[in-house]
Amino acid sequence: MSKHLPLHEAVSSWLEYAGSLSPTPQSMVVLMLQPHWEDVERAVAAAAPRKEHPDLYAKVNGDWVPDPRTLLGQSGLSEAARLIAQGERIAVSEVADNFVTFCTAPAPVHERWLLLNGAFPQGTRIPLGRHTLQTFTADELRQTVPMPALNVLQRRSHDLGLITGAPFLHVPDPGRTVTRRPTWFDFTGPRAEAQHWRALLPLMLWDSELLRVASVFTVARGRRFDLNPRDVPTAIQVHEGRYGREEEVEVRDTGDFHVSASDLPALADFCTAISAKIDAVMAGASHKRRILNRRARRLERAARHLLAAYQRTYTDYTVWEVEADELHLDYVIALEALLISPNDKREGIADNIRSRASALFLTPEYQKEAMDIVQRAYMARSTYVHGDVIKDQTGQEKLKELRTLRLLTLQVILRWLVLTPSDTDDLATLLDAGAQGTGREHHIDQPLCAFFTTTPPRSRPADTTAN
Repeated sequence: MSKHLPLHEAVSSWLEYAGSLSPTPQSMVVLMLQPHWEDVERAVAAAAPRKEHPDLYAKVNGDWVPDPRTLLGQSGLSEAARLIAQGERIAVSEVADNFVTFCTAPAPVHERWLLLNGAFPQGTRIPLGRHTLQTFTADELRQTVPMPALNVLQRRSHDLGLITGAPFLHVPDPGRTVTRRPTWFDFTGPRAEAQHWRALLPLMLWDSELLRVASVFTVARGRRFDLNPRDVPTAIQVHEGRYGREEEVEVRDTGDFHVSASDLPALADFCTAISAKIDAVMAGASHKRRILNRRARRLERAARHLLAAYQRTYTDYTVWEVEADELHLDYVIALEALLISPNDKREGIADNIRSRASALFLTPEYQKEAMDIVQRAYMARSTYVHGDVIKDQTGQEKLKELRTLRLLTLQVILRWLVLTPSDTDDLATLLDAGAQGTGREHHIDQPLCAFFTTTPPRSRPADTTAN
């Protein structure tokens, strides 16, 4: 800190003057006109030259100068001045220390943080390819925001309380240029669940409970945390307070996807295994062999449609009525993407999909059930795409059938991944042969039973326990 003492002294002097302003929210222009602000800019330029910290600078009248929007707004310095002016007891020296760190620390890589609507134990940290699934303690989150000295006073402390211990999927995104605070639906590219499907899919295959992307933040640790409490879905919990009176408390909505501490090692093993299989398939995306390239595209397409349906499914039996038929279509597309063969003719595609989905199950009972579910799904699909309305089902029956189809689609994707890549160019060929009993035990039954024995999801499927 000694070599940055001039910057520390300059910002401390400026805070003393800025704190004497009227205790109303000051504009940046007003703060820039306060005595000693030019001293702060000069000290920033000396301690953090543009060559080493280009993100601190902006071009004004053809010259590169320290950017006041970054130095005042993004760093939290203007908020510190406002709180001091309001009479809050703030350690000026600590604020100055935070500001010096903000300016002189190595520029962090931008990251994308996906807030999930589940509950995971403290200390969760699971690699998922380039992504990491992690829960953060309150202290870890405080060190992530630009001005930790203000956490106990700012509204931000309440915001951090909402997400302390929450599960985040985070991934480096060094090429991102942040021009505004993004919401979870980012108009600069595909939706979050589509962009990050390779990390989300293993978690969804682990358990059939719904897991959704609640919101997305841009984070540059120590520099930027685009947290807005409105982007964190909440629920009201009622507790018994003092004198026996009920009190309402706002908490993060954790949905139904809950992982216990005892389940965490098994989840980590499962995610490692499934991520490896996804990577093996996706390695063919740039391969010259058409079958490998096509296989990668089909997996991505199936995952995207599955995730699109998940994102619009709030609980097992809560789907917007006007979208229920569209979700049927998403699941059928996911099944077709994985189970269709390049050699299939246009006629009989539905029969092939039914047969191949059935062949992925190990007992006659479950094979027949899978075939019946796909049959009903295709009927619903045809009704929808032909512009008709499914009249034979009540709303509750439709939602129940949609849930059944979702569970089947999850199983088909999981089993497809277990068997692919395989020793044949086309998995459909193996499934067609397996449906006739040819080579079934070696190519289908044994690999599935081995996987579900050594690396099972939370609930091992019943058809694999009898083999």
